[in-house]
Amino acid sequence: MEFAIHVINNRTDLLPGITLGYQIHDSCSQVPMSIKVAFQFANGMEPFFNDTDSCSKSAAAAVPALVGESTSTPSISMARMLGLFGIPQVSHFATCACLSDKRQYPAFFRTVPSDHYQAAALAKLVKYFGWTWIGAVRSDSDYGNYGMASFLKAAQEEGICVEYSESYYRTDPRSKLERVANVIRRSTARVIVAFIQTGDMLFLLQELAKQPPPPLQWIGSEAWIIQSEFLRCYFCAGALGFGIPRSVIPGFREFLLDLSPEQALKSPLLTEFWENSFSCSLKGSSGGAQGCNGSEDIRALQNPYTDTSQLRESNLVYKATYAIAHAIHGVICNDTQCDKSAKFTPWQVK
Repeated sequence: MEFAIHVINNRTDLLPGITLGYQIHDSCSQVPMSIKVAFQFANGMEPFFNDTDSCSKSAAAAVPALVGESTSTPSISMARMLGLFGIPQVSHFATCACLSDKRQYPAFFRTVPSDHYQAAALAKLVKYFGWTWIGAVRSDSDYGNYGMASFLKAAQEEGICVEYSESYYRTDPRSKLERVANVIRRSTARVIVAFIQTGDMLFLLQELAKQPPPPLQWIGSEAWIIQSEFLRCYFCAGALGFGIPRSVIPGFREFLLDLSPEQALKSPLLTEFWENSFSCSLKGSSGGAQGCNGSEDIRALQNPYTDTSQLRESNLVYKATYAIAHAIHGVICNDTQCDKSAKFTPWQVK
């Protein structure tokens, strides 16, 4: 998102003369944190209530639009609240089909397809290979439950029989995870459709590894099928599914590599990244770690930060940011210039 805003602010044909600002918050994939930030964006960022402000002033939203959230359940919670104020929310990875309901989520948009289409495609994929007797497992969340419901409906239409449909969430008791694993071990279906989030899938595979079942053919949803950590798991050999297409974002790699120790020190996240990557401390020698001396070469690193060959979600964030910029441009700009003093409300940006 930072890179997209950097590019937009340097363009002369999109929001000319206007500089976009931003704030980035980490929700930790938790609904309470997402709701807190959504309220801050809707009501202002002040940590206290100022009873001297007029109603009209205090009613103004702090932002005209926002990008996020990354997953469905926090996005649903945010969308219910932001929709009341007409603040556009553009998600890059919340795929739940339920979010397409404009009556419930009038201000929600996204740059990723709905799971309605993925579920139908997975059913056709299973039918294409002639697998008509399958098992199903899902995350016990909005993403998993709505996604699997769409798949089961599509599978029935394709004449596919489902031996079992089990759910699990990573915070459930261990006994539930063990029960799901035992259902898989005892079943006669050798093909499993997993509409499941990455963390839940890792827990399930670790449990199955304790008493490995016969070889299974996994059919995965986009949440885990393209994740590199599953390449090391022999259980997942030959897994099939649909992923977000890889993309190229011109200039993005150079933007990432243009990071100095001084810039990294301004962000706790980048500070942690820098110190872990180079095994040194940006704040001088402390806790046995040697202080960084400025000779660290970020271009020599080979890690996920410097690898821009798998830009999938990143490109959807890029598109979401651009979508908001074009919407604002349409409100305050004409063919040649923008009105810097223009006042507009978030619902005009939709």
